[in-house]
Amino acid sequence: MKGSKDTQQVEGSCLCNRIGFRITGTFEGFFLCHCKRCQKDSGSAHAANLFSQRATIEWLSGSSNVQTYNLPNTRHSRSFCKTCGSALPNLQGELLVVPAGSLDSAPSIKPNAHIYCKNKAHWDEALEKVPRFDELPQ
Repeated sequence: MKGSKDTQQVEGSCLCNRIGFRITGTFEGFFLCHCKRCQKDSGSAHAANLFSQRATIEWLSGSSNVQTYNLPNTRHSRSFCKTCGSALPNLQGELLVVPAGSLDSAPSIKPNAHIYCKNKAHWDEALEKVPRFDELPQ
């Protein structure tokens, strides 16, 4: 991977900025997951996660503030800031899972697919038709 034109560095942080990190390498996948677990993790219609088996993570600050929750009897886990609760990168064996919203710089990959759509939130339909505002509407 060294010297690969696809190798990149992206940085990220939590909401309270106690935790900072740098990812070096490439992402092999970027999925918008609609499974019930990801809905609960994100508090939204889906989770947006990047995946890599080759990238490395370096905690720049606050690594002692990272908490990981492993859902019993599953492979599902999530890491988050103990202070503000923001989702953070998580190693699941050899797989690095990075919540897209935790990044402060743009990855070189766009979402590949929506997955687990059979579990999609009942209100997650025709959202492109919902009015859009640049800020909170008056």
